[in-house]
Amino acid sequence: MSKQGVLLVNLGTPDSPSVKDVRRYLDEFLMDERVIDISQLGRTLLVKGIIVPFRGPKSAKTYQKIWTDKGSPLMYYSEIMRDELQKRLGDRYQVELGMRYQNPSIESALNKLKAGGVKSIRVIALFPQYASATTGSVHQKVMEVVSKWQAIPDISFINSFHNDPDMITVFAENGKKHEPETYDHYLFSFHGLPQRQLIKGDDSKRHCLQSSDCCSVLNETNKFCYSAQCHDTARLIAEKLNIPAERFTVTFQSRLGKEPWAQPYTSEVIHNLAKQGIKRLLVFSPAFVADCLETIYEIAEEYDLEFKELGGEKVQLVESLNDNPIWIGVLEKLVKQAV
Repeated sequence: MSKQGVLLVNLGTPDSPSVKDVRRYLDEFLMDERVIDISQLGRTLLVKGIIVPFRGPKSAKTYQKIWTDKGSPLMYYSEIMRDELQKRLGDRYQVELGMRYQNPSIESALNKLKAGGVKSIRVIALFPQYASATTGSVHQKVMEVVSKWQAIPDISFINSFHNDPDMITVFAENGKKHEPETYDHYLFSFHGLPQRQLIKGDDSKRHCLQSSDCCSVLNETNKFCYSAQCHDTARLIAEKLNIPAERFTVTFQSRLGKEPWAQPYTSEVIHNLAKQGIKRLLVFSPAFVADCLETIYEIAEEYDLEFKELGGEKVQLVESLNDNPIWIGVLEKLVKQAV
């Protein structure tokens, strides 16, 4: 009997923390038209002429700080997800891992499924909240690859899983490990996106950024909005931990350039909370299913140092889903749920 194929896709990571490999990674990542959605000429001049040459060495030093004997944490945990999911699904399935940028590539993973003669392919982009620059980019790349095949099997995509109850439980349980009652305030820090991308994703053309709280409640109009899905994820985790609305803030990190991005910015909120006398912050980062540069370094190191310099005591990162067995169960559920 033909197997069912499963393709897990994460963002990607440099092959090594060397400047050369980091530059190669940044070049592929930032040249994606869905990531920097400006003209090709403008994107080429910006990425190849400014960002990659100057940011590469700095980013390489940062990657060197989080690199382990097992390699990149994001790659390490992604491979565990693939292997543990394969064990759960058994011989009737073939599970492959691809990275949107660098290795293993989406094309190589799809070719393995093709060689395995799978009768269908379930594509799961490992981003809980949908965004054009992440999940949308993965879906586009998959379709570009298989469009060249003579025989195309049934293919289905998972758009998002931002409100999966078991995923919410894992984040909440990870938070409990840090005795959340000992913290003064809680942040749910998500990866940022330019505001122009949020606006472009509003097909109604009448909702996004029309008010200061347009993302606070997920509804039929903004159901594909990244920011609205982020707010919904945060609300569900907070409810699970009985955190009242006035004691947590949804923020966005990792912005690039000077144009407006999704707000409020994590760094600015941390500064404001320090000015208010807040001493201890517990920070969740539910846009990431595996700990990586943005969590291990940006939150746990940079934000913690910033906060302490402003008079705070501690910014504590809540670990991501990583290799949690309940999370692997979520992936199994996403594979088997009806299309």
